[in-house]
Amino acid sequence: DLSEWIATMDGYINAEIQPHVSGYLIRQNYREGSFVRKDEVLFEIDPRPFQAALDQVKGQLAQSQAQVVQAQAQLAKVNQDVERDTPLAEARAIAQSQLDNDLQAKAGAEAAVVAAQAAVTAAQASVEQAQLNLSFTKIVSLVDGIAGIAKAQIGDLLTTSSVLTSVSQVDPIKVYFPMSEQDYLRAQKIGTKAASVQSTPLKGVALTLVLADSSIYPHPGGVLWTDRQVDPSTGTLRVAAAFPNPGNILRPGEYGRVRAVTEERHDALLVPQAAVTELQGVNQVAVVGRDNKVRIQNVQLGSQVGANWIVNQSLEAGDRVVVGGIQYAREGTTVNPMPVTATKGAQ
Repeated sequence: DLSEWIATMDGYINAEIQPHVSGYLIRQNYREGSFVRKDEVLFEIDPRPFQAALDQVKGQLAQSQAQVVQAQAQLAKVNQDVERDTPLAEARAIAQSQLDNDLQAKAGAEAAVVAAQAAVTAAQASVEQAQLNLSFTKIVSLVDGIAGIAKAQIGDLLTTSSVLTSVSQVDPIKVYFPMSEQDYLRAQKIGTKAASVQSTPLKGVALTLVLADSSIYPHPGGVLWTDRQVDPSTGTLRVAAAFPNPGNILRPGEYGRVRAVTEERHDALLVPQAAVTELQGVNQVAVVGRDNKVRIQNVQLGSQVGANWIVNQSLEAGDRVVVGGIQYAREGTTVNPMPVTATKGAQ
């Protein structure tokens, strides 16, 4: 028994492209609606202010490194003074105060070296940040996918909250559809039989996608996950599925219908679709009795199976139904029925 649900398509991954630094947009490097690769440069911000900032902090780094060399040289000189004056002070050849001054100068020189090295570390961090900011002027795609229409124009002043475009990974494409509680419970039984390891409800159920033009999408899909709860306002469970999308034919935002087997029925009674007519919302078939007289019979249909409908009631196996010239079949009319080759599975 097939069930069908209205479905909407979305990117498997949707990445919003935003700048990490503020600046003026000077270049767009991609064609809107085209396929782009991860790390491909899509936009460029004017790099000159960021290059100037990098040059400035590089100068500060060089200055700090020079100060370290100077402080280390001063420390080396003070160490020589201490080594020279220590034995002289012990021999009382010089005043003890002279050695004390040397030791004090050594402590000051060591502190100066530590401060200078800390300044170098801070300057290196500033250089790394400035290099990072400069690299951020090239705004890249975060994923492989289809890039959307640009939302900024050349010359616009961008901020870190600006959204420039979106890139969607569409192969595979993600499809969302709401499933009723009844369908979910039936399909879960089928899924349990189909899946070797039932880690995700409905994981083993094969899905068919019907496109907006009623054509059948050639690639079957599978369930990715189901929501944790049924929506109490609609009585449905949100389901996400994935379908292969070679050539990126399917796009986010498209609508379609997802079909899946949710119940297995044995010895079901089938009639060809051509035999069924609808009148004011009531499905009918023209049944030819043993006396070759036509009887118009209301029927309750179940799911579609190929080119047939499942009939839940009102017909019996062996009944003859009109599939050709049905427009001429009237209640009580005597006809001369000619058998046709039955659609596979019809009775």
